[in-house]
Amino acid sequence: MRLEPPTTRVVWRERMTFDATTNSGHSLLLDSAPPNGDDRGARPMELLLTALAGCAAMDVLSILEKKREAVEGFEVVIHAKRAHEHPRVYTEIQVLYRVRGNVNARSLQRAIELSETKYCGVAAMLGKCATITSQYEIEPPQT
Repeated sequence: MRLEPPTTRVVWRERMTFDATTNSGHSLLLDSAPPNGDDRGARPMELLLTALAGCAAMDVLSILEKKREAVEGFEVVIHAKRAHEHPRVYTEIQVLYRVRGNVNARSLQRAIELSETKYCGVAAMLGKCATITSQYEIEPPQT
């Protein structure tokens, strides 16, 4: 059986600190909270939400740009709840899309819908164990 090249490598430093390197050559630091870790890096469960926010943000912004919407600012904010029992998966995830500019609300709604139902693989995977809801805010352009 032929294996594909690794897409991520995690190497232990000390205690609960790890260096992670992706297939594209980017690095980040992983750690745990005290008392086991030293709080020097992101936690793995945080990275899942970060991946969701990044995936959704890239999809929605790309679609809005193709629609020639005048986006001046854009952010995705996520709030999530985890199960109380191990393995403590996410059970509820709320995604807030905050857009600044002269953006058509229907275009934004459609971009979010396409991301959620067609393009964002992270949302598709997390949606297998969590209820994902979304909302948006459009802030006026800066003058």
